[in-house]
Amino acid sequence: MRSERKRMNGSRRIKRIKYSDPSASTAFQGSAAAVVMAHNEQDTLPLVLSELAKLQLAETVVVLNGCSDNSFSIARSFPDATIVHYAEKLGHDVGRAIGARLTKADIVLFVDGDFRIGAEQLRAFIAAVARGADVALNNITPYLPLFRDWDDVTRLKAFLNLSLGRPDLLANSMTSVPHALSRRAVNMIGSSLLAVPPKAQAAALREGLRVQTAASVNVFGPNRHRDNNVGLHNEMSRLIVGDHVEALKHVMEKDGRRLAHLDTMRQRSDGSRKPSR
Repeated sequence: MRSERKRMNGSRRIKRIKYSDPSASTAFQGSAAAVVMAHNEQDTLPLVLSELAKLQLAETVVVLNGCSDNSFSIARSFPDATIVHYAEKLGHDVGRAIGARLTKADIVLFVDGDFRIGAEQLRAFIAAVARGADVALNNITPYLPLFRDWDDVTRLKAFLNLSLGRPDLLANSMTSVPHALSRRAVNMIGSSLLAVPPKAQAAALREGLRVQTAASVNVFGPNRHRDNNVGLHNEMSRLIVGDHVEALKHVMEKDGRRLAHLDTMRQRSDGSRKPSR
């Protein structure tokens, strides 16, 4: 079923459909949308959009981030897609914030345009939110090496979860797609915060939202290699490290330097005692 897209005085009217997933353990009647971020993805974008077309989505928002190839014309060939085109490249994850702000669906699925993920795999993330999750993460744990071989980015992801009282999440993070959010999560986190995924995840955990993994999708092999994401200390890894530092700073400003962790090791009161003679 196609979405109806009309522009009237700059506004957008969308014909919405209801989403119901037979794999959900509880009945759910609501709308689901997808947000696709793309930067020069003319080869893979049609594959991504074709898989999304197999899902019962009320809307698919494609955010074209500084594309200079044929991504725009390809996106336009999918009549159900709402296209947001920025001629100049924005920040890496800004498209998530833009897409989340545009859609009012009950469930929002986030994917990248650089590699295809099967519709059935994507459906698992929507179903997890339909069953009650607020944040449904991609479980990358099966694809990670031993801890001693983790890179700095992976260790930081796990450290953030540990610091916020969720060691069970390991290195699973909103930095990785696909993931899905409930409308409650989008509203409580704030769409603007989605531009910094670790910061958004920290906010979700701090607010007590239901954060869990939904399915395992291998994003390491298919993920497109670019000049800025190859090598030990590449531009992308530095960006993600900086995002995690920003996330930790954000929660420490709100909850104190120790977050929720009590200092049970030091006897600070002993330092105020007068020395015995």
